[in-house]
Amino acid sequence: MISHLKGILEEKFASSVIIDVNGVGYEVAVTSQDFDSLNLTDQIKLYTYHKISENDEALYGFTSLAAKKLFELLISVNGIGPKAAMSILSLASPEEVRNAIANADSAFVSKAQGVGKKSAERVIVDLSDKVGLPTHYGATVAQTKTKKPENDEALDALIALGFPLKEATAALENVDPTLPVEQRIRLALKK
Repeated sequence: MISHLKGILEEKFASSVIIDVNGVGYEVAVTSQDFDSLNLTDQIKLYTYHKISENDEALYGFTSLAAKKLFELLISVNGIGPKAAMSILSLASPEEVRNAIANADSAFVSKAQGVGKKSAERVIVDLSDKVGLPTHYGATVAQTKTKKPENDEALDALIALGFPLKEATAALENVDPTLPVEQRIRLALKK
């Protein structure tokens, strides 16, 4: 299983990139937010999900571990495959998508290409208790090619330590986001 790739971004296509890792080029499908934020010839690291089926093999990449974990939750829903999950994650930042699911905002999820109303409702029913508490209430607005917000390094660190997305989000809920990452992690671990 390929869990991450680190290398030079060689090429960009409509919804995928090619990363050169020590002379081997890996084609990786990415979300539209990640696609817009990645620049050619940059050294990058993508957390990957390696899908192997009877007739196909594909890599799906994410700039944050939280996005990868949310992708894995999305594809666990009956009727949501990797392409639909990537479409949902392309609506907004991973945190905004997580928040929309936590708020039971099926209208937001159904805006994703290839995701209908019934599939969106299934995502909400299956995942609303798994993604953690909402960080803000109300409808989520899909981004339209705006700058990608910074990744939450503290959330990524807690997930890397083995915390499920729900518990990591809950642990950081009342921690001041303006504090340094190390201090936010320490405070979250004390809870």
